[in-house]
Amino acid sequence: MMNENVLRAGLLATAHEMAGKGLSAGTSGNVSVRCARGFLITPTGRAYEDCTPDDMALMAMDGNWQGTFAPSSEWRIHRDIYAAHPEAGAVLHAHSPFATALACHRRRIPAFHYMIARFGGDDIRCAPYATFGTQALSDGALAALDGRSACLLANHGMLVFGSDLRRTLALAIEFETLCEQYWRACQIGAPSILSAGEMAEVIALFENYGQPRPTTPPGDAGAA
Repeated sequence: MMNENVLRAGLLATAHEMAGKGLSAGTSGNVSVRCARGFLITPTGRAYEDCTPDDMALMAMDGNWQGTFAPSSEWRIHRDIYAAHPEAGAVLHAHSPFATALACHRRRIPAFHYMIARFGGDDIRCAPYATFGTQALSDGALAALDGRSACLLANHGMLVFGSDLRRTLALAIEFETLCEQYWRACQIGAPSILSAGEMAEVIALFENYGQPRPTTPPGDAGAA
């Protein structure tokens, strides 16, 4: 695991990029990264341009925290994702424009495009509405994330997790792009939806998406 100071700097840089990429505005949204002592998370109610790496709150999995500023009010979602998904190295929540617009209609995103498979299944679910910062919101989000790496939060925004900060930010940008494409497609009419069979084929192909080329096992170099 990376040095905690490196993770703090990376976390703040990611928070700045969220704003730069149009995923968040003002103090909305939050991001976290797993560390040896639990996870680091952006502080609540503070503009990121006013923050330093030392302002990132350190959260233990039992809910206790250390730092100059209190952690994001959504720390429960982050904690519960880390507990339920050992593969999660970073979590990002944003009130991005198109994801939030769809979330306000409490709509799942069907397989209108094969890249929906990028997030683990043949749709992207919308978690039911619950007050921000509550355990009920976290419980609904975890259910919506079953078998997925992204979901919408009703009347709220988007939620994404990945293996590290860089990949999680990239997934969030990709997710917002899909939300925009779906929104635009719906302006013309109901888009055509890929079948379960078509999506199953894509999902199988995505199992090796972005993975390095396999090396030849020892002793197989001369195999035909």
